[in-house]
Amino acid sequence: MHPYVAEEFTPVEQEVLRKYFTNLDGPVFALVNLPEVVKGALFARYSRSSKSLRRLFLDEFVGDLDLEGDVSVDATVGLDRADDLYQKIFFEYGDDSVAQLGGVHLACEQSSNVLTKVLERGRLMSYLEQSTRYLGYDKRLANGRYRYYRDAAVLESRLGARYIGEMDRMFDTYAELLPQLIDFIGKKFPKTPDDTDFVYRQAIRAKALDAVRGLLPASALSNLGIYASGQAYEMLLLRMRAHHLPEVREYAELMITELRKVIPSFLRRLDVVERGVAWSNYLRDTSDQTQALVASWWPKTSAEPEESVRLVDFDPDGETKVLEAIVFASSTVSSEEARLRVAALDPTQRTALLQAYVGERGNRRHRPSRAFERTDYRFEMVTDYGAFRDLQRHRLLTIEWQDLNADLGYDVPEVVREAGLAEQFEASLERSAALYHDLLEEFPEQAQYAVALAFRIRYVMQMNAREAMHLIELRSGPQGHPSYRRVAHEMARLIRDEAGHVGIADAMNYVDFSDTDLERLEAERTAERNRKKLSR
Repeated sequence: MHPYVAEEFTPVEQEVLRKYFTNLDGPVFALVNLPEVVKGALFARYSRSSKSLRRLFLDEFVGDLDLEGDVSVDATVGLDRADDLYQKIFFEYGDDSVAQLGGVHLACEQSSNVLTKVLERGRLMSYLEQSTRYLGYDKRLANGRYRYYRDAAVLESRLGARYIGEMDRMFDTYAELLPQLIDFIGKKFPKTPDDTDFVYRQAIRAKALDAVRGLLPASALSNLGIYASGQAYEMLLLRMRAHHLPEVREYAELMITELRKVIPSFLRRLDVVERGVAWSNYLRDTSDQTQALVASWWPKTSAEPEESVRLVDFDPDGETKVLEAIVFASSTVSSEEARLRVAALDPTQRTALLQAYVGERGNRRHRPSRAFERTDYRFEMVTDYGAFRDLQRHRLLTIEWQDLNADLGYDVPEVVREAGLAEQFEASLERSAALYHDLLEEFPEQAQYAVALAFRIRYVMQMNAREAMHLIELRSGPQGHPSYRRVAHEMARLIRDEAGHVGIADAMNYVDFSDTDLERLEAERTAERNRKKLSR
């Protein structure tokens, strides 16, 4: 297992932490004995802090808790009795719905960017991941090392020294280019009198961090907060135990250890040979068999190195079916009768019905109801891995991605070229690609760690029109990263022009096509106004 860099706490700090965290020295731990609002706020702050969760809790949250009143709190009180009850209902009788009623906040620290995508795959889970937009990776861990995953098998191989050397050089380049870009962007976009120094610095730094994040390898470590039910954790762990990447399987065991301290009953089936073990074996075996069969039928072909967003499947009658769903839910007729009624409408009536259903949207959160789930769009994307990381966190859709590789080319941000730093940027990416290809034969899974986030990955996203509205409007916002804004803009265009769903496209009236220079500036201004309101 990758060596976790544990923090040191004073005896007083340890006494406080033991009441609220299931361990003080491991990368995975659960939160206990805290109000739900505190746990939620702690995770929200976690995503924009370079601190570990335990240190963040001590520095920014513990002062607001009544520690005297918490002394008698013991997470184990009643655990045995509850465990017996759940054991009878859930394990013996198989009532899976019971496992949806108990949730856990779990911190997962120092996990690679490859692992975070596995952790964030579950639909019925909530995540907050450390942001590359707010936190620089130029700072080292307490042990003096850069923040990247060190796979034991790779390090012990003939390529171990090469791996460490190239990873360090990639982080060195990141650390060298970041201040240069901050300086260049600051000169290109001078501060206006309307903005405070803090707001301006935050916006400038965010744009610089957005530009250099492509230099980070997929081995870069991240902290992740998860909240989920016992059932969701069980499904996640079944998949993780079947995964081919050693880091994922090892991390699964760390998670199981901590979760069993707080929801032991919900995870009891994981180790039952004919239940959890058989399930994980099934997932692994079917994956192996499918990949072997596909590889035997078709040889590997060369990739097309270009960014693309394609609408590969849609229903030409999708908009009509949305109208039929509207009529069905708004009347007492059968589905067949609803179809006949919609077929009899003229274009003006169809438009009026759809507009009535959408209504006057006050903001992008005002979305029409479930009739918009009647039609789907399937997009195939080739984007840089950084954009994929952001889009992959959308859960109410189907997403599948191929293994990260260095064969689809990479993207160099325009601001990097303008600053005259493209040569250093591309040189680092070329070293990344060379290391990937050298690792590939001996370590086909771990080779992904070497690939920088600027390299492209191919994936598909399939979603209904309601989810498309949410994703496209959110990701087209001016505060968003340019790489996924381009994706959102193209998705909106394809729904209108290629699918021909003009009414649905018109309903997405909060898609933002505006040009923007400092993506985070307006968001930082809003945050500043909110801070002033709270301080009054």
